[in-house]
Amino acid sequence: MRVRNKPWAKEKVLAHPEFVVENPTAYKGKWQERFSKNQPLHIEVGSGKGQFIVGMAKQNPSINYVAVEIEINVLVSILEKQIEEQLPNLQILHANGAALTEYFEVGEVDLVYLNFSDPWPKKRHAKRRLTSPQFLETYETILVPGGEIHFKTDNRGLFEYSLVSFSTYGMQLKEVSLDLHQDDCPENIMTEYEEKFSAKGQPIYRVETTYSVKNDK
Repeated sequence: MRVRNKPWAKEKVLAHPEFVVENPTAYKGKWQERFSKNQPLHIEVGSGKGQFIVGMAKQNPSINYVAVEIEINVLVSILEKQIEEQLPNLQILHANGAALTEYFEVGEVDLVYLNFSDPWPKKRHAKRRLTSPQFLETYETILVPGGEIHFKTDNRGLFEYSLVSFSTYGMQLKEVSLDLHQDDCPENIMTEYEEKFSAKGQPIYRVETTYSVKNDK
């Protein structure tokens, strides 16, 4: 994805510390302090322009959300939506999603969303896929025992890889959809990519998967 440079983005982000966290390690284990209420915490890794995470926060006021996005020229679009909405249950984290254990304490998160992640189709890049075993271990660390991952993509290859990765890791597959928009899912919030791909007739794949609770957790 080519991202248009926005020279004013950094200044705008710095002007709104009430919404954007630039020093994420300072809130490790204390993310509830960023919200008006202590509620279940859901995070989206790679939030893009924020249509999904903002929509989820509006739809579910009893859940706290953190949008994780590294690209500031994209993140500023989430910020603009939040400035307009003023949602008390949404925060934005400007950080690399590969280092989540530095930002969230063990068991601090209830659910992780992965939406339209880079498929990294070449075999030598498999470790970079956000559903690779290395990432699954990271998510398991920050999630509560039995925590969930909700994953959506338009890429059939990545979806099939992810189903195998989840199963091999010992996770339980709950809801699996091979064509989300043909299924009855009225509560689905679409991302910008999802709208684009579905308008072209591209099926959207989705799975909800849960970590097995281990005795030593």
